Amino acid sequence: MEHCFVDLEAQPLPSWREAFHDARWLARERLAELPAEGAGIVWCRVRAGEAPEEVLRDYSPRPGCHLVVLADEPDEAMVTRALAAGAAGCCNTHAAPEVIRQVALVVENGGLWVGQSLLSRLIGNTARILSRRESPEATDDWSGLLSEREVQVARLVASGESNKEIARELAITERTVKAHLTAIFEKLGLRDRLHLSLRVNGLPL
Repeated sequence: MEHCFVDLEAQPLPSWREAFHDARWLARERLAELPAEGAGIVWCRVRAGEAPEEVLRDYSPRPGCHLVVLADEPDEAMVTRALAAGAAGCCNTHAAPEVIRQVALVVENGGLWVGQSLLSRLIGNTARILSRRESPEATDDWSGLLSEREVQVARLVASGESNKEIARELAITERTVKAHLTAIFEKLGLRDRLHLSLRVNGLPL
C-alpha cells in the first residue's frame, strides 16, 4: 500500500514520516501528478480556516485509492464536510504515528475513520433508534462467535462508549480493549466500530 502526503509544500511533519517513512511527499499544486490508478492512500492536509471541498477541488478520485483528510481543526463539522468531499476518513493533522497507522488500517479494509466524538454520537443514535422500536429486531446470533469478555466489549461499543470508558468499566487496560476489538472485528467479519454497533443493535449493515 503506497502513501502520499499532500500539503501546501512537500515538507512532511515528523509524525507523518515516522508513520510511513517510505511515503511520498507532494505539494498541493502537484496533485494532478498522482497516477490515474493504483492501491494507496492520499493524505491531504486541510489547514486552519480552509474548507476541505476547496482544498480537494482539483483532486480526482482514483480507482483503488483512498483519500484521508488531515485536518488542523478536526471538529465534527470538518469531518462531515471531508466525507461529503469524497474522503474515507478525517483525523487530526498532528495525530501520533500509531494513530495514523490505525487510520490507514481501517481505511484500507473499507472502513470509515470519522473520529471518536462523531463516531460515539452516530453509535449512540443507532442505539436510541433501536430503543424506540416497538418490535426490536436485535438478535444474539453474533455473540456465540465471541468469548464472554468480547461480548461485553462489543455491547459497550454498541452503546457508544470509548475505549477509555470501556477499560475503566471492565477494569482492564485500553491496550486490552483494542486487542479485544481486533479479535471481534476478525471473528464477525466487520470493518469498524460503527459496523459493530449496527450488528449488535440488529440494524442492517
